Order: sequence, then structure tokens, then C-alpha cells
Amino acid sequence: MPTNEAIKEPQLAGKLPELTPEHSSPALTLTAALLGFALITLDASVVNVALPSIGSALGGGLSGLQWVVDAYTLAFAALMLSTGAFSDRAGASRAYALGITVFTLASAACGLAPSLGALVAARVVQGVAAAVVLPASLALVRQAYTDPARRARAVALWAAGGSVAVALGPVAGGALTTAWDWRGIFFINLPLGAVALALLVRAPRSERRPAPLDLPGQLTAVVALTALTFSVIEGGRTGLVAFGVAVAAAVAFVRTEARQSHPVVPLGLFRSREVSVAVATGAAASVAFYGVVFLFSLFFQQVQGRSALYAGLMFLPMAGLISVTNVLSGKLAGRYGARLPMLLGQGLAAGGLLALLFVDAGTSPALVAGLLVPMALGCALTVPPLTAVMLDAVPAERAGLAAGVLNAARQVAGGLAIAVFGVLASHGFTAGLRLSLLISAALFVVTFLLSCRLAGRPARQA
Repeated sequence: MPTNEAIKEPQLAGKLPELTPEHSSPALTLTAALLGFALITLDASVVNVALPSIGSALGGGLSGLQWVVDAYTLAFAALMLSTGAFSDRAGASRAYALGITVFTLASAACGLAPSLGALVAARVVQGVAAAVVLPASLALVRQAYTDPARRARAVALWAAGGSVAVALGPVAGGALTTAWDWRGIFFINLPLGAVALALLVRAPRSERRPAPLDLPGQLTAVVALTALTFSVIEGGRTGLVAFGVAVAAAVAFVRTEARQSHPVVPLGLFRSREVSVAVATGAAASVAFYGVVFLFSLFFQQVQGRSALYAGLMFLPMAGLISVTNVLSGKLAGRYGARLPMLLGQGLAAGGLLALLFVDAGTSPALVAGLLVPMALGCALTVPPLTAVMLDAVPAERAGLAAGVLNAARQVAGGLAIAVFGVLASHGFTAGLRLSLLISAALFVVTFLLSCRLAGRPARQA
């Protein structure tokens, strides 16, 4: 696609002061970027524990509650394919300011939603804004640190902030829902968004760079993913029609991407074994993590009759260990190569999922909390090295694009897992839970076998 002219500067971003790098504060820029990234990743998991309370207040049944989660996840995932290019065209600081502002306003709309439909619509807007914030926040970190070593440490902190936010989401959701109300999980974003914007004042204005936009590819991707999710959640004759739309849109997407000079998803990327394995493994990790958190948030409250706070606290053991495991995984990958921690992580996650098959309504919540830990730690051990595999498999100039494709695939997989697992659980919760666990474990077995074919690397010499 020919390069388009740079888009006009957003009105809000124009209020940012003109700062040069030497007058800016890299630490404050990193804090602003990390806070924004943590906010948008937190909202992918914080809502799970609040779902029963939302259902009691707004109605809608299980399918409606699935849309509360998936409306955000799918908008976030689908638009992430193009928002990196938007961030380049608008400038990272402008895109970040716009994204955080829209996200904060949409959070207020979620908290004030008078109906389930209004809440789902506001969640879509949140997801769109989150898709803008993610690449812009990382670009801000890159521009704030010119020294490669300091930049690497800053990016590691940025990534760790997102991991911690995802892990703590269920705990924070339970605490806010109990101490305040389910609306509190959205209202808490207002002061945090304001702080992120205030910190952005010390970030230099980012240069705008020409970046091509593949609008046909982006549009067909959104239609395909939305229609597919709708077909799974709603089912019946309407769902069958939606599935047909999804197939048609997917075919159109593939044909469009094959013809575009600058596609949102270069199909040639998947000729690389490393890219294909990394994307498949990342998707399996998201299916397991997001799907299991969704199901067990409902299990603790609807099956065992516990409070939202109690349910949130049951996720605390796994949440507290995830960030530590992320760091350990990076060290293992640095010493032994990426394949070893990927295989260990997938094996641990699959084993943990199978152990959860023995959970039923009478199982001690403390035991369930302990059984959730291996699955979560397996995912935490797997994701950092698979990201490295993905980035190492592409030229440096395509690293941002590859990261966007990987993260979009993971978000889509998580959203579809919630849709499918929710449908299975609606036909008998315990049976649906066990089938969902088996599906998740089977995916890890497949990706484990695929990961065995990755090239290993000898240990680093001391």
C-alpha cells in the first residue's frame, strides 16, 4: 500500500509541552509508560471476579458476561495489528495521550453503565484505546533511553509491570468489588489515568514518521474475529450465520494480505518454523491462563458460594509467583537457550491443568488455589522465551511488527477461550470445566511437541 500522508495531530496531544530529550526525565517517562501498560493489561483480567456481581446487577446471563470480557479483549487484539503504525504516524507521545484519555473516559462510561449493552459498548471503546496505548507506551520507553543497556533494563521493567498487572487482576477485582462495588473496578482507572497523563508532561514530543496503514486488512480481521466470537457465544441459527460471515471475512483477509505491499499480518512470517511455534505456543498459554481464570472466578463464587473478595484471594498465590518466574525464565533462556524454559513451562502447565481435573464443588478452596499455581507458573515460564524466539526469527526492522502479531494472537486466543469455555460451562459447569481443562492441556501437548523441533543452544560460557 502506498504511504499515506501523516495524520493530523490529535487535539489533546497538542497540549503537551515541547520538551527535548535533554530536558525530559527518562524515569518519569518510563513510569508513565509502565502505568499505562499496567492499566490496560489489568483490565483484561480484573473484570473476571466481578462477573457474578455484574450479572446480578445488570442481568444478561452467562453469554452476556462473556461479552463483558471479550468485547475488550477482541477490540484490543484486532486493532493492535494497526495501532503500531498509527503510533508512528501520530508520534508516540500524542498517540499515548490520546489512548490514555479515551481509555479513562471509557472506564467512566463502564462504571456508569445502566445496562449490560451499554457496558459492553464501553468495553469495546476501552479495548480500542488499549490497542493504541500498548505500542505507544513501548515506543516512549525506547525513545527515553538511548543507551542500549539502560533501554534493555527499562523494557524489562515495562514488561514486568504488565505481567504483574495481569496476575493481580483477579485479586484487585475481588477486593474492589467487595469493598466498593463492581463499578469500582472501572472507576479506579480514573485517578490512575490522570496520573499517567500528568507524568507524560515530562516526556519529549515524539517525532511523527510515515507508516503505511492496511485498512482493508484491518477491517476484514475485525469482522472475522468478531463474527467468530459471536458464533461461539450466541450459537443457534444466528450463530451459524455469524460463522459463515467469519469464514468469508477470513478468506477476504488472507487474499487481501497476500496482495498488500504493507500488510498488517505479513503471511510470509509464518514460513519460519520459529515464528509459527512461538505464535502457537503463545496462543496456548493465553487459552490456558485467561480461560482458567475466567472459569475459576465463576467456580469459587457460583459453585462454592464464596464472596468476590474470597475468590480474588484464591488467585493470590499464583499472582505472587508469576513475576518471579518471569525473571527466572529470562535467566534460564540466557544461560541454556529459549527451548529449555519453553519445554519446562509447557510441561508444568499441562501437568497443572490435568491436576485441576480432580476439583469439584467439595474441594477445599485452599487446595484449588494451590493447584492453580503450576498452570500459572508454567505459562509464566513459557512466555518470555517464546517472545525472544519470535523476535530473533525476524529482521530487526520487523521486530515491532512481529511483537504486534504475537500479542494480537495471544489476545485473540484468550478471548476465544473465554467464549468456548463459557459455552461448555453453560451446559453443566463441572463437566464443562473439565472439558475446558482437557482442551487446554491438549494444546500444550501439541505445542510442546512443536517446540521440541526448535534449535537448542548450548549453555553460555561463564
